[in-house]
This record gives sequence, structure tokens and C-alpha cells, in this order.
Amino acid sequence: MSVFALSSTRFLIGNIYEFLQVASVLSLLLLLFKAAQFYLQRQWLLRATQQFPSPPSHWFFGHKIPKDRELQEVLKQIVNFPSAYPQWIWGSKVRLQVYDPDYMKLILGRSDPKSHGSYRFLAPWIGYGLLLLNGQPWFQHRRMLTPAFHHDILKPYVEIMADSVRVMLDKWEQIVGQDSTLELFQHITLMTLDTIMKCAFSHEGSVQLDSLSSNGRQAKNACQLAHDHTDQVIKSRRAQLQDERELEKVKKKRKLDFLDILLFARMENRSSLSDEDLRAEVDTFMFEGHDTTASGVSWIFYALATHPEHQQRCREEVQSLLGDGTSITWEHLDKMPYTTMCIKEALRIYPPVPGVSRELSTPVIFPDGRSLPKGITVVLSFYALHHNPSVWPNPEVFDPSRFAPEASRHSHSFLPFSAGARNCIGKQFAMNELKVAVALTLLRFELLPDPTRIPVPTARLVLKSKNGVHLCLKKLQ
Repeated sequence: MSVFALSSTRFLIGNIYEFLQVASVLSLLLLLFKAAQFYLQRQWLLRATQQFPSPPSHWFFGHKIPKDRELQEVLKQIVNFPSAYPQWIWGSKVRLQVYDPDYMKLILGRSDPKSHGSYRFLAPWIGYGLLLLNGQPWFQHRRMLTPAFHHDILKPYVEIMADSVRVMLDKWEQIVGQDSTLELFQHITLMTLDTIMKCAFSHEGSVQLDSLSSNGRQAKNACQLAHDHTDQVIKSRRAQLQDERELEKVKKKRKLDFLDILLFARMENRSSLSDEDLRAEVDTFMFEGHDTTASGVSWIFYALATHPEHQQRCREEVQSLLGDGTSITWEHLDKMPYTTMCIKEALRIYPPVPGVSRELSTPVIFPDGRSLPKGITVVLSFYALHHNPSVWPNPEVFDPSRFAPEASRHSHSFLPFSAGARNCIGKQFAMNELKVAVALTLLRFELLPDPTRIPVPTARLVLKSKNGVHLCLKKLQ
């Protein structure tokens, strides 16, 4: 080897060695910086939550909650830690789990933003509508959307809901002849999506009857179909409303859909809802309006199946109103007091939205004197609140009398639709659909549990079952 080549090799090795030395020093400095950052953040969180005892946790891995056991884990802590306790996700990330009605009332009465980390993955799918907006943009959208849920607008939707439920029940009549046990959630999700698409933008046809795959992906495919359809409908409807004659026709429609109302609100108030804003609100309406309702219907059916005496009493009440073949109408919905009590008790045990989170924008002092600083994430666990024995005696017992007209309870002890300024804007729409689905189903089927497949509640954006909701359906003669 020449002297030049040898010297070049030594030079190259020397450079690599120096580079590795520098890289090692920088890596060590970065590691020390991250360790210091972790330590300081953890110490701040420990001080911030020191007034709230919690179960033992690992200094780095936190409480190490098993997957799909979040709900059961919180319920374990209610007796030992009244009102709330810190749940450590990692050594430097904590959230306060809350299940006390006074705490709920205080937090829901404030204007803290939703915790960004809990919802940000939804943004690419539904955009920034009411669910994800905060501050003044949220207030403006909320004010604009409120007229869309006036009872005069909701009344004609009852007929749409009933039609969608009948399609589902017709399908069930065909299926139960082959196999009487059925996983309900997928079918009910398609039914509620069918309803919401017709109410959102007068969708023709039925997603329940589309020839989609039948291996559990039907609802997902139908959701994608609806999502892709939104842009096209918005552009078409906006162009249509530029024509004065078409505009007058739309205004005279017996049933204004959600998109009609949004477009009129924009035109009349001269607000600045762009096509992107419109799409976000329509997509949010479809997402929140079908998934949460599907969860509610599924768990109500399960609750009635496991409590046949209450199911039969509801059936008799519905038969007294509709047993002669009368079509269900808006006026019937307030004439089912016992059925409504059973629906509410099922929503207590199985709240469709198990919880929401807030990030404190200012310090808070709770009614018992304990406090938290700005920046802490608070999880309002509606599921734990509804199962809190200090709020609901014998919380696991299905007892509709809890919701009898003369029964009294804390204003924030029952929150299936949240509360405060950010409560569910569509709660009346949802309750109507729950009543329609229960009434029409009980007229045609007896619901029986499948003892081999007991559903296991698990927390997602909505309350689902880890193993599905399987029931036996017995057609009534």
C-alpha cells in the first residue's frame, strides 16, 4: 500500500472516530436533557396532584392498565378514592379521573378546552366541527347549529327513523329463521347511519340494503361511502340554492335536512362557513349522530333482554299505543313513561360516551377544597359516575324506578349526554331515535340473552363491547 493511501486511510479512520466521539457526546447530552426534562415534569405533576391520593404506580410506566380494562380499573378505585384520583399514564403524564357529581358540575360549568391529545386523531376524518372546536369558533358554530335541533325540525325525522328501523327489523325476520342468535351492533350501526344520512342531506336509498361486504366491515364501508358523498352533496346543494326558483322550492320542503339549515343560516346571517366548515359539521353530525346512538340502542336491547319483566312491561305500554298498527309519531314519544324510564336506566349503566376530557385553562378549586393548577388533564368518567355507589345505591342493579317522575337526584349524577354549554346538541334527536327503535323492536321481537356470549363493556370513543352484543331474537306471533 502506498504512503498516500495509508495516510488517507488513517485520516478517514481518524475522522470517523472524531465523528463518533462527537455523536456520543451529543447523544449523552440529549439523554441527560430528556432525563432532566422527565424528572422536572414528573416533580411538577407530583406537586400538582399531591392533594389527591392514588393507588401505587411505577415511576416510569405509571399504572400499567391492561388493554380494554380501563373502565373496570376506574371502578376499582371509587371506594378507596372518593370523588377523584390521579391515573398515571407514564411517569411524566397523568390525568385526574373524576366520578363525583359536584366535581362534574364544576368542570362542565367552565370553558376549559377539550384535551387535544384525546381527539386529534379524529380531525382528518371529521374535520373541525363542534366536537373538536374550542373557544370562539366553537361558540359561533354552536349558535348557528342550535336551530337545526328545534323540535319543529325534529318532528318529521321520526318518520325517517321509523322507516330505517323497519328495514332493520325486516332483515332480522329473515335472519332469525336461519339462526336465532345475532350480533346486533353492526346491524344497528347501519340502521342509525341510514337515518343520519337521510336527516343530514336527504340521502336516497338505504345503506342497509346496499350490497356491502357481510364479514363485519359493512358499517365501516357505509361510513366511508357517507364521508365521500358529503363533498359532492355540499357542492350540488350550494349550486342549487343559487337559483331563486330552486331556493323557494327547498324552503317549502316539508322536511328540511341538516345541510339545508346550515346553508340557510350562512346565507341569512352572512357568516363565514366555508365548504370545509360545512363538511366538518355534516361529518361531525353523521359521526356523533350514528355511532353514539348505535351504542345506546345496542346496550338498551341487552339490558331489556337480561331483564324480561321490564321488557314485557315496556312491550305492553307500546302495544297500548301502537298495537293496532298505528304508525309511530312525534306525539307518541311522550306517552311511553315506563319505556323512557327503562331507556334512561340502561343509559345509566351503559352510557354511550363513557367519558370526556378537559385540559384546565385556569386553576380550579373543587367543592371539598382540593385544587389543581392550570395545564392538568381532567377525565370526566361518566361511566364511573353512573356506577358510583355513593351516587347510585346498588349501581349494578337495573332499576328503572330511579327515573320515576317523583325520584330526586343530583343535577349532575346522570350525564349520558354530558352537561353544561358543551352538552350534546343532538340529545333530543338521539332520545327520539332510541324510543322509536325500542318501541318498534318490542312490537316484533322478544329479546333474549345469549348466555354463552356475555358482552364486555370497553371504552372507545363510544361504549362498545369487546366481544360484540349477541342476543337471541324470538319473533312474536
